[in-house]
Amino acid sequence: MMRLISARVDDTPVFDRRGRKLGTLYSFHIERHHGKVEYAVISFGGLLGLGQSYHPIPFGLLQVNQDRGGYTIAVDKTVLDGGPSYRPDTAPQWDNGYARRIDNYYAERL
Repeated sequence: MMRLISARVDDTPVFDRRGRKLGTLYSFHIERHHGKVEYAVISFGGLLGLGQSYHPIPFGLLQVNQDRGGYTIAVDKTVLDGGPSYRPDTAPQWDNGYARRIDNYYAERL
């Protein structure tokens, strides 16, 4: 059974490799026993919460971007758009199966 703690992040920007802003960090999912961040959830789009979508990714795909005060992601937006995602009203159950789905999706595309 997966033991994750979810921690909300205050809108830290996420950029693509070209420096364009893609979205913001919404949350981290931290493995409870070791305290290691396993997943990050990026928020895209929306105005006042309408049309918002959340894209969970393995945390290792992010690199700190000190110059821009956020993170840079190592995959293209088209890959993110095709990956696991959800809306605010359809949050998934974070279990081993969902984690495998995220991991497998990105492993096949890197």
